[in-house]
Amino acid sequence: MDSKIQWGTGGAGGAYFLTEPGELVIDLQKRDRNVHDRRTDLRALLIAPDRKVIQEVTLPDTGPGDGDGPLQHTRLSTYVNRKGIYKLNITISNDRYGEEIVWAFRTNCRLYLIETSRGHRDARHQEPIVLLAPEHPGDVCFLPPEGAFAVEIEDLPDSVKALTVFDASGSLVDTLAVRGGRVTHTFPADVHRSTPWRLHLPAQQAVIHVDGVTRWSDDDPHVNMSYWTPQLDSFFPLHACRWLLTPYNRNVYVRRGASGAIDLQVRNSSNSPQTVRLTPEIEGAATVPVRLSADTVHLGAMERARVSARYSMPDSAGKDDVLTCRVTATSETYPGISTYSTLTLRTGTSPVSRPIRLPLVLKPYEHENAQFGFVPDCPVESQIYFDLDNRPFVRTEKGIGALRNGRWTESDFRSSVDGFDNATFESASTKIAFDARNLLYIVENVNDQPNLLYSRDQGHTFFACAIPGRDDCPRTFDIEWFTGHNSCDGPPPVLRYARTAEDARLFWRKVNDLELFLPEMTSRGLSLGEPILVSDQCIGLSQHSGIPASVVSREGKVHVIWAEATDPDEDVPGVPTYVATIDRETRTMGAPALVGYGPPANDIHNSPSITMDSQGYLHALSGTHGCPFPYARSLGSNTADAGWTEPREAWPDARQTYIGFVCDPEDTLHSAFRLWWNGTSHFPAGNYATLAHQQCPTGGAWHEPRVLVVPPFSEYSVFYHRLTIDRKGRLFLSYDYFSTYWFYRNDHPQSRRSLMMSPDRGNTWKLLETADLVGS
Repeated sequence: MDSKIQWGTGGAGGAYFLTEPGELVIDLQKRDRNVHDRRTDLRALLIAPDRKVIQEVTLPDTGPGDGDGPLQHTRLSTYVNRKGIYKLNITISNDRYGEEIVWAFRTNCRLYLIETSRGHRDARHQEPIVLLAPEHPGDVCFLPPEGAFAVEIEDLPDSVKALTVFDASGSLVDTLAVRGGRVTHTFPADVHRSTPWRLHLPAQQAVIHVDGVTRWSDDDPHVNMSYWTPQLDSFFPLHACRWLLTPYNRNVYVRRGASGAIDLQVRNSSNSPQTVRLTPEIEGAATVPVRLSADTVHLGAMERARVSARYSMPDSAGKDDVLTCRVTATSETYPGISTYSTLTLRTGTSPVSRPIRLPLVLKPYEHENAQFGFVPDCPVESQIYFDLDNRPFVRTEKGIGALRNGRWTESDFRSSVDGFDNATFESASTKIAFDARNLLYIVENVNDQPNLLYSRDQGHTFFACAIPGRDDCPRTFDIEWFTGHNSCDGPPPVLRYARTAEDARLFWRKVNDLELFLPEMTSRGLSLGEPILVSDQCIGLSQHSGIPASVVSREGKVHVIWAEATDPDEDVPGVPTYVATIDRETRTMGAPALVGYGPPANDIHNSPSITMDSQGYLHALSGTHGCPFPYARSLGSNTADAGWTEPREAWPDARQTYIGFVCDPEDTLHSAFRLWWNGTSHFPAGNYATLAHQQCPTGGAWHEPRVLVVPPFSEYSVFYHRLTIDRKGRLFLSYDYFSTYWFYRNDHPQSRRSLMMSPDRGNTWKLLETADLVGS
């Protein structure tokens, strides 16, 4: 540990350390490059194998200056009680791509790998290795992909004329000629693969791109995993053993004398078979009240297996006892690889049954389960909808989940859709609709063909009605769903967004034909009829977050809201947003009413949303991308043709995006959205995005937004949130936190989606339990 650190890298991400029992020491250094005038605090987290945060340190920005700032140092350390894979997590405020800093470390751990993982971009994922220590020669050691692969290396110093590549035995693989500070080379498939390979650089100044290492095709075995190390002898086969045992931890509340099971997943991430041995150990107990359904798991290439950890809480347990069980996973195929997960059993009452103290502050690696013992007992793959009898339904991985007689059941589309046994089903929209006869509807791609599925028996079985046409262009679909006071007299209206143009100059400018289908139920089944063209300049629909409502109807009147693309040379304050009313019987459409502009212009993020109140008045929010939502209300009941109020901001200076919008029985409007902040107590050095709720009482003004969820990291976030409402006016908010940082997202192979509800129209919120729905 006395040697000087002789390498340095840009980017964000972190490292993995395969530790042995004893002290683990990591000396970390950082230097500000001062490329731009930004506050770049480096945040470093030392993480245990079970994702417990052991230590957090910050290397602050050293202030404005020209050129490189002074070198800063800090030490992270812990005592390792049992072998496992520890992590170092690196993020930088106001610099999610790591362009403003140089960082490096040294460690007493013999085996480690770096994972370069920056923040996301709206482009193909690439993680070039950026070396920034030109005063030292050095190496980049990596696992070469199978088959032929290409390498490009840029920004080499003029003094460097050639680079060399060696295999694991030290044999020369090739010498790469440098021309104009660049290398372009393709290694053929028949080059020997004694791994890892070592790329040697006479000076560590370079930007390195390697197929299968820093950029990937869909069929690469280690997509999005940029592993490398500056030392050949530190390399270990993390590629094959990534996510060996998950979840990394699980927190469960158990009654004394009760029993249950926790599902664990054992994963083989290699292209060859692997055997994994599992061993449970209770901390400080001679007997182990945890039994595994298997203690040895044999896995084929890229295979996963479920193992149940069955537990029983002793009758003799105290009122607030805690039993900690560590399940160790050891690879018998890759000797020396071992890590563990921690299962924590607690007596007492779970906090899940109580309202959350808002905001819910997600901490790094400590989300709802770690903080509250939240283990969903209902489907959480998507948002929840309610039929006319207030029974809940959810689009699940295989079909439709429904609560029946107090327990959740699932209808698998592959066996429940008439005439389509074993077909391929892919969700075209997770929205579920119900008509006046309580028939259930959902849009699905069946064998790549869009279909409107419908069920006459509450989701047990389904029939399919194809939605033909526009196969020559990308299509998005929407369907009317219950937002509080709308009611489908017949089958729900369906909207099709058919993309007709894109703009190479403006990435987010899309042009779509917006078409409306008004299905009818006939004696022969469902008939879609011909579509009505609503607009040929629609910007499109962004529904991964917010799931905005694009259509509501009542008493034969259908009201559609949309936003339009405009001429890029035209000076407009935002995306123009329109509402039009269509008579269902005559199929005639009134003149579109302009209800607001959602800034900025030509941005598909800016999808608007519409709802209606008990009196039939329409309420519209124009979509924005980081600006206040403009709000307007119709002057006439159940029509867009009688004029609208002047649009006004839902809240001044609010940086809002992604509308969720419903109206409760008291005609209070509710919106859920992403809300940006900058430099507050949560993240003083940077900006961050939260999940927020806002309400507007009937006849009143919008209240100040209330933050519901704070992210664990600064910089970009999105929550993939979906706001729905049941027939009693209770609010339900499904969300799945997305960090911009690939390093954090890569760590968790399963979905983190959670579901909270408000039983009192937004005043309090709690995590959802099935007990909240039984008898609803």
